[in-house]
Formats: sequence, structure tokens, C-alpha cells
Amino acid sequence: MPVYRDEAVVLRTHKLGEADRIVTLLTRQHGKVRAVAKGVRRTGSKFGSRLEPFMVADLQLYEGRSLDVVTQAVTLGSYGAEISQDYAAYTAANAMVEAADKLTEAEGSLQQYLLLVGALRSLARGEHGAGLTLDSYLLRALALAGWAPSFQDCARCGRVGAHTAVVVQLGGVVCDGCAPPGTPRIAASTVVLLGALLAGDWPFAEAASATDRNQASGIIAAYTQWHLERGLRSLPHVSRETTTT
Repeated sequence: MPVYRDEAVVLRTHKLGEADRIVTLLTRQHGKVRAVAKGVRRTGSKFGSRLEPFMVADLQLYEGRSLDVVTQAVTLGSYGAEISQDYAAYTAANAMVEAADKLTEAEGSLQQYLLLVGALRSLARGEHGAGLTLDSYLLRALALAGWAPSFQDCARCGRVGAHTAVVVQLGGVVCDGCAPPGTPRIAASTVVLLGALLAGDWPFAEAASATDRNQASGIIAAYTQWHLERGLRSLPHVSRETTTT
């Protein structure tokens, strides 16, 4: 059908001409969509603010040959303003939407959509630390994409652990027999934190030390870069919280 409705989160935007904008959307039912929002940069636009990054909206779109056209927009989640007021949340959100954009290059999924919306909502509400929210999101998004890491049993042979050797190219922790010479070791508490972030165990994650958080973040960044085959440009700009735990 040429006209359709769907829920969508705005991943990024680009200027088009003097008044229009191209928006990249991750939708609930139609995967990733690129569409033109006409006139949204004019002062009197009725839905310009509803099509900013991190916003969630109920949209009506018209199918086009190369780009669809947004004809209506109703706000479902107004997260952009709250996120933009906090630098740590803003940088984390940018990394999230960039990851979502790359992970849904071929096609989207309902699970990826719901995960991203939930993560942005959590950032806007300040439910957890922005860095922890980002790290948990990245692990879960990669798992949904088919790259679930192992932080307990050996990622190569399945030997029951606890293991402390990490090889991101092999999928997580590995046993001593599978670990290549010179494989770095991490603290057992960091391995547990990685598992907690993947599972969404927030009480444990929030009680983790700064050392464990920093080490876990580095591993997650390396794991993300390996599977995306290129780094996230937003990731080096992420503001990490400090803790005295």
C-alpha cells in the first residue's frame, strides 16, 4: 500500500534543501526507513520537533521510489529534550542510535526496536548511569543480531567456567586450553559485571567498582567494533561516569 502507519524512533537527520529534512527511522514493523519530512525546518512546522533524534513517534508515511514521505507525526516518547540536557546521556544516546543504524543495515526487527526505545526511555528518565545503560544496550543489541557473547562457559569449546581470558574475536571468555598465547586476563569480578550487563542485572552493575566498569566498557567497545567491522564514531565521545565504589 502506498500509505502506511508505523511507530518509529528517529536515528538521525540530514538537511534537504531549504526547509526539508531526511530522517532515518527504525520502525516497529517496517525495519529501517529513510523518509523526507517536508517543511519541518520552517518555524511554523507542526511536527518538526517530533522528528528530532531520540524521539519516538506514531507516523503516517507515503511510499516513494527511493525515499518515503512523512505526512503525519504524533509523539509517543519525547526523549530528545531530556537526553540533550545531560551530556553523558546525550553522548550515550548518540552511540546507541549509531549502533542501531548499523545493526539494522539489512533489515530491522521488533526486538531491536523495542530494545532501543527502552534504552532511550531509561536514559531520559535517568534510571541508571548513562555509561552502564549504553554498555548493556550494546551487548543486548549484538546478541539480538546473532552475536551473543559468552561470559561464563568457554566461547570456543563450551568448557564450563569461570574463565578470565577474553578474546573478542572468539566470542567472549575462553578457557586456558583455547586461549592463544598472550591473551589478556581480566578480573573475575569484571567477567561477572559483563554477564550482569548482558542480563540486565542492574543492582549488581550499579554496585560494580570503577575499575570493573572501565575494563568492561573497553571489552564491550572492542567486541562491538569487531562485529560491526568498524568502530562507532560516537563511542570515543561518550562521557563515562565515575564512582567511588
